[in-house]
Amino acid sequence: MLQESFETSVLYDFYGPLLSEKQQRFVELYHLENCSLTEIAEAVGVSKQAVSEGLKRAEKALANYEDKLGLVARWKKENGI
Repeated sequence: MLQESFETSVLYDFYGPLLSEKQQRFVELYHLENCSLTEIAEAVGVSKQAVSEGLKRAEKALANYEDKLGLVARWKKENGI
């Protein structure tokens, strides 16, 4: 779980601006600020299910950007990570 959150955070650093504002907020609150889905739902004013689905879509979009562009893989290779 921790490794997965770290990977998402790295992907977000590279591709976060390509996400919608709401998706950015979900990723920031969940992966960077360690808020629960319930806390995010209350803060944003949507259901917990909406947060879960939005977060999954955002994570999938980040992975798709990496598949297409490969910036993180190249960065890792260049930095010996």
